[in-house]
Amino acid sequence: MSFLRFLSAVSLAVFLWFTPSFAANAVQQYAVYTECDRGSFDGIGKCYFGREISQILGKDGSNWLDRPRRGAEEKPEKAIEALKFLPTDTVADIGAGIGYMSFLIAPNVEKVFAVDIQSEMLDMLKERQLKNGITNVETVKSEETSVNLPDGAIDWAIMVDAYHEFTYPKEMMQTIFTALKPGGKVVLLEYKGENPLVAIKPRHKMTQTQARAEVEAMGFKFLESKRVLPQQHVLVFQKPLKA
Repeated sequence: MSFLRFLSAVSLAVFLWFTPSFAANAVQQYAVYTECDRGSFDGIGKCYFGREISQILGKDGSNWLDRPRRGAEEKPEKAIEALKFLPTDTVADIGAGIGYMSFLIAPNVEKVFAVDIQSEMLDMLKERQLKNGITNVETVKSEETSVNLPDGAIDWAIMVDAYHEFTYPKEMMQTIFTALKPGGKVVLLEYKGENPLVAIKPRHKMTQTQARAEVEAMGFKFLESKRVLPQQHVLVFQKPLKA
């Protein structure tokens, strides 16, 4: 993200924080898709809240999702432990890819919806699921604008290094909002855009300020940032109990 785009996102967040009476109109005006002034090598040339949306990691990059050192580098079990899922919970892993996180979550909950837009990813996920005898994971083919989950079906929606790739983040978050039960929670794991030492392509990282501005604009309340991972934010939001 260029300095000007970063500054605009920070300015919006400050504006909304201190002037709540104008927040709805401000978000409505700002939360539109625009063409980025100069597309980057890892972006799609489309901006949202001043952030250029990244390219999607395709099936050719599936080895990256299951690389041998991923557990040691990212320590995903620490995030799962910190989130404290209940055995009765239903979790949607949005952008599940080949199921890396879905399969780690599955033993802790009643059901996991493994949601992805790429059929090839879901096919690989199903093969891994069959091989490992995991029975409480259900695959769901999403669309660019919808997670294709039933209304009020999930307790959690978790997105692991996926939100920044949504071509239509506004519409996706609207359908996630609808799929969540009242009081349900959204979790974003995103590589820390504030840290230049995190060796990830720029458009595949997000700052906490940027993520909060986008998700809170969709009606979610920010709960906390769990500081448990070395490279990634673990940002927790909640759908209101009452509309």
